[in-house]
Amino acid sequence: MQLTDAMDEVLSGLSAQDDELDGLVAGLDDDGWATPSRCPGWSVADVVLHVAQTDEMAAASAEERFTADAVRFGVKASDVPAGATVDDLAGLAVAAQRAPGAVVYSRWRAAAAAQAKALAACEPGRRLQWVAGEMSALTLATTRLAEVWIHTGDVAAGLGRDRRPTAALRPIARLAWRTLPYAFSRAGRTLSGPVALALTAPDGSLWEFTPDGPASATAPSTVVTGPALDFCLVAARRVPASATALRATGPDGDAVLELVRTFA
Repeated sequence: MQLTDAMDEVLSGLSAQDDELDGLVAGLDDDGWATPSRCPGWSVADVVLHVAQTDEMAAASAEERFTADAVRFGVKASDVPAGATVDDLAGLAVAAQRAPGAVVYSRWRAAAAAQAKALAACEPGRRLQWVAGEMSALTLATTRLAEVWIHTGDVAAGLGRDRRPTAALRPIARLAWRTLPYAFSRAGRTLSGPVALALTAPDGSLWEFTPDGPASATAPSTVVTGPALDFCLVAARRVPASATALRATGPDGDAVLELVRTFA
């Protein structure tokens, strides 16, 4: 797939994902916005606020307005405790900017539109700044698709709504697969060899992701099989691999299912 085609696929998926989230929250009353989400300690409004904040950050990155404050989610350096993680910073940002649901909704819709416009104006291979460091515009757009998909699930779970998996899972699964070396390095570990995926798509077809380099006697392959939805949920850290139909064989099988992730 050409980079421009891949970017179009991701941006189309992101637009559809924004529409799904909108369908869940548009018209909620105060009680609905205050409903606890799947994210511990966050209401539905808090989750949507976090999405708005990160959409704004992505638009700033694409427009070359990304600053040190943005890396901290807008939290002042003096307010950041020593050893704070990305999750800590996100929590501080939400706590500092909580607002009524209607206000959060309007902010998110504006932020989502700004993000879509800014990313669509980028060449897929253009390097952009982000919280975890520099990445291509295509990777940032895919990261945004993954995050909005994850948090739409958090909102749906809080509101007791069902979701249907779609083809938008494909770039999310690919992102998690391609960034496995990063996930391993964060944990201070190294992959023993290449990793391949053979995932069942929502429509029953097979999505295969194969490594660039061949396996060898000294670097044998690890292969992960199972539903694409399960793989994405595990990478999103929303369910443990043991609760899914995923299976992994090879030297890094257990570690891949433990460390795979879609976010910094």
